[in-house]
Amino acid sequence: MAAITIFGKGNMGQAIGDVFKQGGNQVSFIDRDDPVENLGAIVVLAVPYAAALAIAQQNQAQLAGKVVIDISNPLNFETWDELVVPADSSAAAQIAAALPQAKVVKAFNTTFAATLQSRQVAGQAPTTVLAASDHADAKQALAAALSDSGVQVIDAGSLKRARELESFGFLQMTLAANDKIGWNGGFAVLK
Repeated sequence: MAAITIFGKGNMGQAIGDVFKQGGNQVSFIDRDDPVENLGAIVVLAVPYAAALAIAQQNQAQLAGKVVIDISNPLNFETWDELVVPADSSAAAQIAAALPQAKVVKAFNTTFAATLQSRQVAGQAPTTVLAASDHADAKQALAAALSDSGVQVIDAGSLKRARELESFGFLQMTLAANDKIGWNGGFAVLK
């Protein structure tokens, strides 16, 4: 059992919290104005990219030594036509640069809240959480915390792979926003 702290109580924050609770973990939530203290070993930034980066920059000391999970897809939400990070980088890489003493993991950005809640993509395939990090132990901690949650976790490689995960998440979100797929659908990984 792990202690999990989630920044953000929106649809994704709640769905991620439920998945971790199903896995037998202790979950707490933190709001924007709450003091940042007594954080769990795993901290989830379930907020938009700009807010996640600000949290990282403002709380380096509190997040040192933690497994920090970035779920953001850094879309330009005004145009829905581009990512707002440099093409050779990612939101996760930017957050990792702000948190040199933390173990940053990119995860949950290729799932929708509905697929986390149902544990299935379009009722047909298990929900898969793809995880990228330069810290194998951080990915293992995430996988262990989700082992009894009803979702599968796949190691997607180093944090460099966050670029592709964010592009993948961007594509999936734009398809859903344009009614090409449902918010309970998306891409699935079949093993």
